[in-house]
Amino acid sequence: MKIAIAGSSGLIGQALVKSLREDGHEVLRIVRRPSTAQTEVTWDPDSGMIELEKLEGTKVLINLAGAGVGDRRWSKSYKKLIHSSRINSTRTICQAALIVKPDVLINASAIGWYGETSDKVVSENEPAGEGFLADVVCDWEEETQIAQNAGIRVVKIRTGLVVAKDGGAWAKILPIFKLGLGGKLGSGKQFWSFISLRDEIAAIKFLIANPKISGPVNLTAPNPATNSQVTKAMGKVLRRPTFFMVPAFILKIVLGEFSIEVLGSTRVKPAVLLDNGFEFLDPEINGALRTLIQ
Repeated sequence: MKIAIAGSSGLIGQALVKSLREDGHEVLRIVRRPSTAQTEVTWDPDSGMIELEKLEGTKVLINLAGAGVGDRRWSKSYKKLIHSSRINSTRTICQAALIVKPDVLINASAIGWYGETSDKVVSENEPAGEGFLADVVCDWEEETQIAQNAGIRVVKIRTGLVVAKDGGAWAKILPIFKLGLGGKLGSGKQFWSFISLRDEIAAIKFLIANPKISGPVNLTAPNPATNSQVTKAMGKVLRRPTFFMVPAFILKIVLGEFSIEVLGSTRVKPAVLLDNGFEFLDPEINGALRTLIQ
C-alpha cells in the first residue's frame, strides 16, 4: 500500500515510517526541503505548496506535522507558531486529499482538546475544554472538515504523552531521573494520560486497517496515572531515588504559561480503541516505562 507521511522526522513519524516499511508498504516522506529521492515529496505548508504528482495513488495520507508544544517557552511568537504550524499543515494536506482521494486521512491531534479535567474521566464524545491548547486543537481538528465533507474517511488521533526515550517529554525527564534527581511535579495528583511509543504506532496501524473507524480517537493507555504514580514507577524501573519535588511556583517561573499544562490534569479514556478491540501492549505505566530501558 502507498502511504504518505508529513511530520516524518518527528518522534512518532520516524517510528511509523520504519514500522510501515518493515511491513512492506511503500512509504513516502513529505519533507520541507527539495526532495532527494523518489520516496520523498516536497511541500511548503505555509504557502500551501505540495508535489501532488508524487502523491498519485496514495491510499493513506498521514499528517503529524506541528511545532513541539514543549520545545520552547511560550512567548507570543511561539504560541502563534504552535497554532499556525498545525493549521497550515492540515489545510495543505486536506487540499491535497481532495485531489489525491486517499482511502483515509489520519491527522494528528492531541488530548489538549479536553483542557483541565481534574479526576473526571473523558472520552471522545466530550466537548472541547478551555485554555490555549484546547483552542488550538479545536481549530486544528476543524481544518479537517473540508476532507470529511468530500467523503474522505478522516481519523483525528488525540495523542497523549508518548513514553519514549528518544523524544518527547520523557526524553527530557529521563536523564534527571537517571541521576536520582527526579520527583513529583507540584502536588503530584494531576493525571498524566500516557501511551508507549509502540502502542502509538500499533494504534495508528490499527486505525489504517479498520475502515469503520472515523472521527476523533484517543491514543492513550486505558489506565492514566497520576504524576506521583509516574514518579514512583520511574524510580522503580530505573532503580533510583525519587525524593525531590518541584514546587508549582518553580515550574511557573521556569516554564511560564506552559506550566499550566504540566500541572494540569487530564484523565482520558481511549473508548474508540477499546470498543473496537484494540489490545494495548502497555496498558499500565510500569510496563510503558520499561520500554525506556529495553
